[in-house]
Amino acid sequence: MSNHITFEHPYAFLIILIFLICAKFCKERSEAIFFPKASLLFEKGHKKDIILTSLKWGAIVLAVFALASPVRIDQYKIKRDKGYALAIVLDASASMRYPFSNDSNQPKSKFDIAKELSKEFIKKRAADQIGLIVFGNFAYTAAPLTYDHNILNKIINSLYSGIAGPNYTVINEALFQTAKLFSKSKAKTKVAIFLTDGKSRGDVIPFKVALNALKKHKVKVYTIGIGKDGDFDEVKLQTIAKETGGEFFSAADKESLKKIYDKIDSMEKSEIKSGKYVHKEYLFELPLFLALMFLLVYLYLINRRGVA
Repeated sequence: MSNHITFEHPYAFLIILIFLICAKFCKERSEAIFFPKASLLFEKGHKKDIILTSLKWGAIVLAVFALASPVRIDQYKIKRDKGYALAIVLDASASMRYPFSNDSNQPKSKFDIAKELSKEFIKKRAADQIGLIVFGNFAYTAAPLTYDHNILNKIINSLYSGIAGPNYTVINEALFQTAKLFSKSKAKTKVAIFLTDGKSRGDVIPFKVALNALKKHKVKVYTIGIGKDGDFDEVKLQTIAKETGGEFFSAADKESLKKIYDKIDSMEKSEIKSGKYVHKEYLFELPLFLALMFLLVYLYLINRRGVA
């Protein structure tokens, strides 16, 4: 947002120049009569003359200022976009604390890499509402759908493997929680990125119930199995993706996981058009009011003095 004050009719200030020229060359001419010691009379009226002159010119300047129409303009940059509602669903079970077995040069855990790449993905999605779901022994919404990506990144930074319990991988509960996250969203496109390195264990909600909930709310799920083949349930992840209109991916290292995030970003791109909203506030009332007050006081003092 930016704001500034300007004048709609700046050429009105030329009127002051006309008054100044007139004050210089349009003086009334009259015959002078000499009075001895007349300076004593002028001393008493000198202060009143200064007041009258100040009031007169104050009224003129303020009236012209009002006529020039001062206006404060506030400009707001707005985005007209086709933003998405997105959910990042992260497996935080104990197995995620280990590094990729195929990447001996990468000391970071799978969970830390998933956090890092999720934050990079969020940076590219400025127009989107993004939520966060974490699962292990249980699934919970770590962040509801929000445009405040700074808060979202802080929440991601606070996560660690085992935060939702270390022993199980409740994939069905995580899917159902994802459907609930989108249940009140009015976004035309709802997308979830579902990342896990394990197989379903400890689920209470049946798989079909979770899948139907996603389909009911029209959530497209991109599933990502990370780690070695056989570590995760590829058939189940493929079924989730196929049934919801998404796609299944597998990542054996950080580089391949990054490429998957980049591909999803390019496939589900928001269209953004920037525009401006301009709000005008007119400010002529105060100078016009003060000009009238100055004029009234000026006329009052002249009439008291008996000057025609």
